[in-house]
Amino acid sequence: MKCEKYTLGIDYGTLSARTVLMNCDDGSVAASASMAYPHAVMDRELPDGITQLPANWALEYPDDYILVLEHTVRAVMEQSHVPAEDVIGLSIDFTSCTVIVSDEQKQPLCDLEEFRSRPHAYAKLWKHHGAQDEADEINRVLTRQGLIDQPKYGGAISPELLLPKILEVLHDDPEIYERAYVFLEAGDWMTWNLTGELKRSGNMAAYKAMWSPEEGYVPQSVLDELDPRLSDLISGKLRGEICPAGGCIGRLTDEWAERLGLNPGIAVGASIIDSHAGMPGSGIYGPGQLMLVLGTSSVELLLSDHPHADHGVVGCVRGAIMPGYYSLEAGLAAVGDMYGWFVDGFVPASYSDAAKKKGMNLHQYLSFLAQKAEPGDSGLLALDWWNGNKTPYVNGDLSGVLLGLTLHTRPEEIYRALIEANAFGTRMIMEEFMKSGASVDEVIVSGGIAEKNPFVLRVFTDVLKRPVRVSASDQTAALGSAMYAAAAAGEEAGGYASVADASRALAKLKDELYEPDPKRSEIYDKLYGLYCETVKRFDPQENPVLKALKEMRC
Repeated sequence: MKCEKYTLGIDYGTLSARTVLMNCDDGSVAASASMAYPHAVMDRELPDGITQLPANWALEYPDDYILVLEHTVRAVMEQSHVPAEDVIGLSIDFTSCTVIVSDEQKQPLCDLEEFRSRPHAYAKLWKHHGAQDEADEINRVLTRQGLIDQPKYGGAISPELLLPKILEVLHDDPEIYERAYVFLEAGDWMTWNLTGELKRSGNMAAYKAMWSPEEGYVPQSVLDELDPRLSDLISGKLRGEICPAGGCIGRLTDEWAERLGLNPGIAVGASIIDSHAGMPGSGIYGPGQLMLVLGTSSVELLLSDHPHADHGVVGCVRGAIMPGYYSLEAGLAAVGDMYGWFVDGFVPASYSDAAKKKGMNLHQYLSFLAQKAEPGDSGLLALDWWNGNKTPYVNGDLSGVLLGLTLHTRPEEIYRALIEANAFGTRMIMEEFMKSGASVDEVIVSGGIAEKNPFVLRVFTDVLKRPVRVSASDQTAALGSAMYAAAAAGEEAGGYASVADASRALAKLKDELYEPDPKRSEIYDKLYGLYCETVKRFDPQENPVLKALKEMRC
């Protein structure tokens, strides 16, 4: 009788982490468990209850990552009754760029008593935008040195990347910078703990640290112009061998095997960006399929034979996600967060009452009302920049815009305008992707919104003018991580030769197919043209109004 093998995929999101135990024969989930981070996202104050945080900050407490790992892995092993000897590997995906400042003993500096009230000692979450000034400075230096338009810089650097966040620490709290042994992606910090091997994810380095195998990190001339104190950044605080996607970082230590209830020596795969793990998890391993993750934010990915980087699109390292291909990436900074902001703060109580009578939540009820109208009926248009803009301006200082309001505007019309804005922003990204020569034949969607709101999918289908299918699992990132773990373990252990092989064999899509409606698509073409014109009108280089308003905000 054949002995089934399993791998663990651990998906670290913005507010919680989920672990799945995947059967390597058929991709089925033997068990899953999730846990919210006890400290959640810290955007107002530190755990001391005293130290206040500036606007646009987003921090997390690294100890939470360890706690949820132990809880969820033990939970799935207990639920499944799978023997530990049948688990051949694990892999982690993580929000990125989420940066941990650590000493040589793997201890985050925020755990040291002297730094508990120092904000820069904590993990800076991917959506931390406190480093916008540093990103602007990096952009100026890259421009002066004639580098800004090179593919790995893509015309502009985001405050969400690694170097701006490091430079922010150096500027605001140089003692923290000096005490840091390494600045690590949180996913890399986790694999360092699990294996004792200080190695870095090639996936995260390529997309968030401006690294390429041919050129390494940014030139030393850039660092020297930014600040002479960065002279040893690459050789010191960015130390660590780069490990490719699907590669094996090392083996699970005896200590961690005991803590997790696993066998020591199993493969630990290189960490990967959470949304990127959804690519194999959704069954995307070749060109033609646009991957769209709809969650608190969104991520768009497309495999291409050619590199491309411009207007917030990044994709310059072959094989950074899927072997053999360049993976073009971009995204929207606010999707579910934006819908939640509106629903939680701006919908009258009468709508809540009506929703309850229909057995719906407010999101469902607003969608139910909004879908009764045709595109353009409300006369509204939005720019979905509630958390800054990634494409085309790569600017965290930009904020949302809503045009066409009248005394007759209703909540469901605003809700629909926000959804449409996300769809228009996604179309702008798709068209930028296609400049590389890649084609988009269909869209594969995953994420919580894809599972919960069919109306959102219909809007996206009509705006993008492409058929849309939904991943069969609501755990695509965790499943993708488990597939990377199967590749890290290898065929001899019962895994796969590559992550593409694992995806081809194990991933599944739902049967339902969303087809674009030609009449609605025609109207959306006109609205999209207005959206593009409005995007140009609020170009921060030409129109400073949004930045000026942000500077006035308390």
